[in-house]
Amino acid sequence: MTLHFKGNKQSLPSRLCAACGREMTWRKSWAKNWEQVKYCSDACRRKGVPHG
Repeated sequence: MTLHFKGNKQSLPSRLCAACGREMTWRKSWAKNWEQVKYCSDACRRKGVPHG
């Protein structure tokens, strides 16, 4: 996915964190692996997906 940011944050893709459900918006640091991003933070990554 190639994304050219032109200053309009409304047009950036977003998804929900798999651990906490918080919405996370695309970041330039995630450009190369946006399809694999599941968690909004290191804390949520350590907590993982809730079971039950």
